[in-house]
Amino acid sequence: MGFVRTTPPRPVEVAAVFPELAPLARPAVRLHPRPGSPSVRDSSVGGPLLWPAQEPWPHCEDAHLHVDTGFRQSPTEVRLQRRLQSRWRPDGRPPRFTPEEEALKERNAAWLAERFDAGPPWPSECPVPMAPVAQLFLRDIPLLRPPGQADLLQFLWCPYEHEPDAKPATALFWRAAADVVDVLATPPEPYEADWPGYVPEPCVLAPEAITEYPSSLDLSPELEETLADWSRWQAAGAGVDGSYAESPCDFYSIHLGNAPGWKVGGWPPWGRTDPNPRYCAVCQVQMVPLLTVASWEWDGGEGHSWAPEEDQAAALAGSHYAGQDPSQPTKVEVGSADNLQIYVCPTSPEHPHTDLVQ
Repeated sequence: MGFVRTTPPRPVEVAAVFPELAPLARPAVRLHPRPGSPSVRDSSVGGPLLWPAQEPWPHCEDAHLHVDTGFRQSPTEVRLQRRLQSRWRPDGRPPRFTPEEEALKERNAAWLAERFDAGPPWPSECPVPMAPVAQLFLRDIPLLRPPGQADLLQFLWCPYEHEPDAKPATALFWRAAADVVDVLATPPEPYEADWPGYVPEPCVLAPEAITEYPSSLDLSPELEETLADWSRWQAAGAGVDGSYAESPCDFYSIHLGNAPGWKVGGWPPWGRTDPNPRYCAVCQVQMVPLLTVASWEWDGGEGHSWAPEEDQAAALAGSHYAGQDPSQPTKVEVGSADNLQIYVCPTSPEHPHTDLVQ
């Protein structure tokens, strides 16, 4: 890991003010992805995978019915467009492709032409090669609890939305990195994506261990009532802005509960629905959060308090040129700027995982 990101101290040590919360503390690791050039030997988001050359690349076998949304771009086209956007300037000068980008664009066009030479109606692609989303080594994220001798987690998805939940189909693999001798040099790639937010930008990581508390939706009614007692906050001498006197729980939810962004472990980021426990399809044990795939690293407004100290200036800058928002380094956008939560069985991580959009 070549750089560091540090979550600012929380404005209140909430477990000191409300000891009732202490038993609910959970360890989590904020991944802090940032644009870079990871190798197959690095933990990454959207980077290349340490995939054995002799092992078949995972494909999504589901039916992929094309709906003409007006978006038909290959992952290469998505990334080329982002490069142009990153060079836009307020003076209106049009950006131009570099010679290397022009060559990449031409190769991509020729590759697509082979698949679309029949013209409309467009062919459906099935099975679809899955796209790398995250690769995490145990040496970088000790909070991972892999099965057996595994020390590497690899997560992929299909860049099409699937019914009935309108989310990508996902695949999870645990492996021992030392067992991979010959690495697959050129993995297959889907020739299009339903949505540019399903094409992650290659990012390196700066894992940071933190302690997390649950979303207010995960609290018991009794604990919610306790947090709503403004006199408790005042008596503890907690420096909470008086504007929260009418609703102290909002202060907890925005600044003290579960952290936003890509992370391992911790608490689920509920919001689209009330808490919805997941159970292992094999042993019926309640599953635990493994990985949060986030659309944003921190929220706008007051939510920027979660922006790392090293990014606070950028977070407070307000406006950003197209494609340069520091709170969305991966360019991933799940659903309506939601999170994709990956759950695993705590007793047998090799049991099938499940996922949920929140």
